Parts: sequence; structure tokens; C-alpha cells
Amino acid sequence: MAALARWCLRRRLTVVLLWIAALAGLTAGAALAGSAYSNDYEIPGTESGRAVTLLEQAFPHQAGDSDTIVWHTEGNAAGGVRADGVEQRMTRTLDTIAKLPGVASVTNPYGAESAGRISHDGRTAYADITFDRAADDIAAGQAEAVVDTAKAAGGDGLRVELGGIAVAATEGDNSHLSELIGIGVAAVVLLLAFGSFAAMCLPIATALMGVGTAYLGIELLGHVMTVADFAPMLGLLIGLGVGIDYALFIVTRHRRGLRRGLPVREAAQQAVTTTGRAVVFAGGTVCVALLGMLILRLSFLNGVAVAAALTVVLTVAASVTLLPALLSMIGMRALSRRERRQLTEHGPQPELPTGLAARWSAFVERHPKVLGALAAAVMLVLALPTFSLHLGTSDQGNNPVSSTTRQAYDLLADGFGPGTNGPLTLVADVQGADARFALDELPRTLRDTPGVASVTATTVSGDTGVITVVPDTAPQSRDTSELVNRLRDDVLPRAEDGTSLQVYVGGPTASYDDFASVIVGKLPLFVGAVVGLGCLLLLLAFRSIGIPLKAAAMNVAAVASSFGIVVAIFQWGWGSEFLGLGAAGPIEPFLPVIMVSVLFGLSMDYQVFLVSRMYEEWLETRDNRRAVRVGLAETSRVINSAAIIMIAVFLAFVLSGDRVIAMFGIGLAAAVALDAFILRTLLVPALMHLLGGANWWLPAWLDRRLPRISIEPPAGPAPAPVQPSVRLPGPRAAERERTPTS
Repeated sequence: MAALARWCLRRRLTVVLLWIAALAGLTAGAALAGSAYSNDYEIPGTESGRAVTLLEQAFPHQAGDSDTIVWHTEGNAAGGVRADGVEQRMTRTLDTIAKLPGVASVTNPYGAESAGRISHDGRTAYADITFDRAADDIAAGQAEAVVDTAKAAGGDGLRVELGGIAVAATEGDNSHLSELIGIGVAAVVLLLAFGSFAAMCLPIATALMGVGTAYLGIELLGHVMTVADFAPMLGLLIGLGVGIDYALFIVTRHRRGLRRGLPVREAAQQAVTTTGRAVVFAGGTVCVALLGMLILRLSFLNGVAVAAALTVVLTVAASVTLLPALLSMIGMRALSRRERRQLTEHGPQPELPTGLAARWSAFVERHPKVLGALAAAVMLVLALPTFSLHLGTSDQGNNPVSSTTRQAYDLLADGFGPGTNGPLTLVADVQGADARFALDELPRTLRDTPGVASVTATTVSGDTGVITVVPDTAPQSRDTSELVNRLRDDVLPRAEDGTSLQVYVGGPTASYDDFASVIVGKLPLFVGAVVGLGCLLLLLAFRSIGIPLKAAAMNVAAVASSFGIVVAIFQWGWGSEFLGLGAAGPIEPFLPVIMVSVLFGLSMDYQVFLVSRMYEEWLETRDNRRAVRVGLAETSRVINSAAIIMIAVFLAFVLSGDRVIAMFGIGLAAAVALDAFILRTLLVPALMHLLGGANWWLPAWLDRRLPRISIEPPAGPAPAPVQPSVRLPGPRAAERERTPTS
């Protein structure tokens, strides 16, 4: 690290230009290649996956995205949707939409072939729009043209709303308001912490450079592997949080060196050599946790893992290369004017932990049992909702009530039943006359099955037959999942018995249930691997059995409590509509895996920065009480500042309008808040006071066999105090390279 820091300081302009060139090159590449994101939740080998494969092979013309136009007559309008004026207006609109670019076909509910698309009360009707390609490949302008054309037909007592994946893409917020708000709050916190505008700008500039290159890299990554469309936003969310925090730690150490009287370049080099090593270690733990998702061997999550890890790698790289170059450029302006004036007049002064941080540290030392029990109780209460976690399909019925997709969803549910929004698709492999006869008899059996609202006639293409089953309940309902299980375990096996018929259940609910079951089945292996690797890294770093075990317990507590908050808001609906997050609904199946990865990594960051200072004091004094007290007093302020920044960045992403990103934002913000303000500054030091010297115990035989690594070596002795009569160089003079006197 010392050699890297020296090179970056000597070649500071080269470093800055290399980063700018990388950003420009990736920008050009992303502009030429375009994006190629995919939200393919299907898992090969599952029943819903086989249903999709058969359906695509037999009906390739239906492979494009299918969206819906719903119209509804308000009040007691005569004739409802069958009134001549309404029928003529909507028929013209549908004919116009059918001729728009990218539209393959449009069904007209007023035709004989589209019976059942007008509600029994005659006030609601819907038409299906089939595009000529999948939703991920539909140009934004094409989807917007459909929405604008359909909406133009509304008015005079007629409501027109639209639903579907392509339509939902037009509702996204592309203004990046959430990122700007998060960065703005971070800037205020940094300015208050540093008192220097120049120092405030550096962490933000470093994080933006790292995240910007990563964002563009993720766009190119989508061309070589499956990457979800929310991966770039997730990368931004994680990258801005950790990027600003990592730079904050390094700048804080650099400023400490300047106040100790070190020259600018030596202070920057020492900051990278010491705190920079901790940043690399912390970033490595985040990447290990994220790449742990590869254990699940799911292509959908592989792309998310690699994209998020790429973001962390680039933000760490910017922190240990670009940041020291920028620190060298601003010179003494990293300190506030008051700090520079005091340094000039009085010379370097010893830095002793004072103020609230020191008083809090002493308070925890005096009352470890009571405070530890209180912190544990708070974490336990917040974790209770996690036990009711329901993984399932979160659909457009969970969108904000003001969105057209939510309006269309509600109109369909009111007019045709909630199951219309997520019908089950039964795809049959018909090989032989006996199978064809059994398939023809199947609709009669399905209509008598509890939980089924309606069944369509059988459609056959070659050796593949399709039956659409509309449940009584919404796609995200547990009752619909039970219907899927009933069909698979009871109804369909009896229909297939004695024949060559094979029927597979697909559809949104079946796909999400299969996805969730695969993830839940692999979750113990995944969590065990992530926790085990994290404990191994801490064992090597701190030469202790107790530190890694406590860290694992604290990480599990942070994950469980943050999930409890996510469940209360998104699944139970506590304030979700008020916050503009839509209606209550189940939690996305992939959310636990991604959040566990991210939270374990972020929790390890604070553990490293807190315990590394305690460990340094322990090695010097072998006094556990002093080590814990000094470590907490000296690190709690910077950890709390970093936590406030990260919380602000994460919560700002709630404004993105994306339910999945909002879940991540609230979950991560809650985890960081609990981790920083309850676990690391209360429960962890309380436990360490209670355990005493056992915190640092390691069997001698194991100590001899473990390789030795150092996270943050001591900064070295301070330079000799400068006499008050000696005037230190001003900011411009300090920018020039100078060698400290011996």
C-alpha cells in the first residue's frame, strides 16, 4: 500500500487523467452497445420453467410481452362500456394502437373471439396488447406511444388505464432525484464534520468517479451475462454509501496527520498505508459476501452479485488511488481555516478523545450489563416480524395508488376478480391419443377444483396444449400458492394417471413460488458460507476466537432486525401507502439473499474500523477495559458520521419509485442505523467489557499455524512539536513536496 500511495502522490495528475479516461471510454462503450438487462426469474429444472419452455416452442408468436388496456365507465352511465359512443371510441383507439411500431396484435373485447373481456356489470372491459418482442427489448418510445394513445381516449366519464411490464417501464423516475438528495445530505454531514469545503468535496468526488465507472461497466456486463434491470440502481445505492464512507475514513486519517504536523504528502501516504489497508480489507469482506451469491448457482443472482461486487471494487480502487492524488492537490485546505490557524500559531497538539464520544465510552464501561441487555432487547423486538416473512410475487397491485398500472390492476380485480391479474397457465405435453383425450377432460375437472374461478377451453399446437386457469384469489395470495400446490400434488396427477399426459403449472405465482423454494432450500448453505468466510477473515486479522464469533452474532442480529422492519412496512403495510411505496404485499424471493450479502459486508466494515483500534490499544497495553474504552471513544464519532451518510444515501433511494429498490433502501438504512448506533457503539463494547481478556484469546497451536495479516498498522510516532514562534507554510507552500526534518 505504501508503494501504491507514493506512486499516486508522485503521479497525481496522471492518476486523475487515467480515471477520467476510463470513465470516458466506458461512457462511449455503453452508448454504442446499449443496455441488455433481463429479469428472467425462471430456474431451469423447475416445473414452471418447463412450462415456459414448452409454451415458447409451441407458440413462438406469443413470446412478446403482453400488456393490458382497461377502461371503465364512471357513475351510472347508460350502456356502460357497451354504449355506442364508448365502443366506437375504444375500437378506433385499439385500431390505432394495433398500427403502432412494435405492436404485434391487439384483442378487441367487442368481437366474438374475445368473449369474457367485458365484466358482468358491463362497466369494465379490457384488451390485450402483444408486442413483437420481450419487455426488456421494447424501446421506451414504443411503450410510451401506446400509453399516450390509450390515455387520449379517456374523458367524459370514461377512465382508461394500462398495466403490464412494458407500461410499468414508462412510470420509472429517471431524474436521479434520489441520488442527488443522498449526495446533498452527505455533503452537509461532511462539511459539518470537516469544516472544510475542499475536504467535503473529495469523498463525494471519489465515490462518484468509482460509482460512475461501475454503473457503465454494469451496462456492458449485461451483454455477457444475465443482469437484472435493478442491478445498476442497487450498485449506485451500495457504491455511493460505501464509497463516501471509505473516503471519509481516509480523509479523516489524513487530516489527523496534518494536525500532527506531517507534510501533506506524508500525511496522505500514511493515511492510505494505514486506513487505506482497512478500507481494502473492508471492501474485500463486502465483495466476499456479495460473491457468496454465486454459491446458489442461479444466473439471475450471479449477475447481481458480480455487478454489486464490481461497484465495490471500483469504489475501493478510487479511494486508495484517486483520493490520495486529490488530497495532494488540495494541500493544507483539507483542514478548515480555524484548524490551519491554530496549527500555525500553536503547532501540533496532542489529540485526546473528549466530548460526547469520550463520555459515552466511559458510561458504557460503567454499565455494561444494563446497556447490553437493553440493546439486545431492542434488537429482539425489531426482529420479531421476520418470523412472519412471506416470500412471493409482488406485482403491480403493490404499486403506488396513483400509478396507471395500479389503477388497471384494481379495475381488473373489481370487474373480473382478483385472479384475472395473474392466471395460472397449464401447459401439457400431449403424446398420443390417450393424452389428448385426458387433456380434453381436464377443464371439467379444473372447474370443480376449490379455488378456481374460471377455466378457458384447451388450445393445442402440435404436441402442446394450453389451459388458462383463473384463481379466486390474487396472484400474491397464499391461497393462490395453495392452489398451485393442490393442482400439482392432487388434481393433475389424478388426471395424468394411466395416460402419457404430462401437465406443468406455470404463471406468475407458480414461477415465484418455484424461485422462492429454490432460494430457501439453498439459503442455509449460502448464509453458512458467508458467515464462515467473514469469521475466517476476522480470525486472521485479530488473532482471536471471540471477535469473529461476536461479529457473526451481531451481523445476524442486524440482518434479522432490518428484515423485521422491511416486513412491517412492505408486507404488513405499516405506512407503506403513506410513504408512497404502494400496498402491502409479499417480499420478493431474491431480496433475502441479496440483502444478507450486502448487510453482512457492511456490518463487517464497522466491525473492522471499531475493533482494529481496540486491537491496536490492546497490543500496546494488554488492558482490555482501556482498549475498549479508547477504541470506542476514538472511532465512534467517525463511525456515526459515516453511518449518517450511508443512511441518508440509502433512504434517498426510497424516492426512486421502484418497490424493489425501496425495499433495499429501507432495509439497508435500518441495518446501518441499528449496526452503528446500537450494536457497534453499545452492544459490542458492552459485551467486550463483560468478557474481559477472553475477547483476545486464541489457542497457541492455532496462532502458530495461522498466517499473519495486518489491517491497519500503527501510524508511527508523531513529529517533534513545532514551536509557536515558527510559522508553518501556508496552503500553497504545503502543496509542494517537502521532506520532514529529522
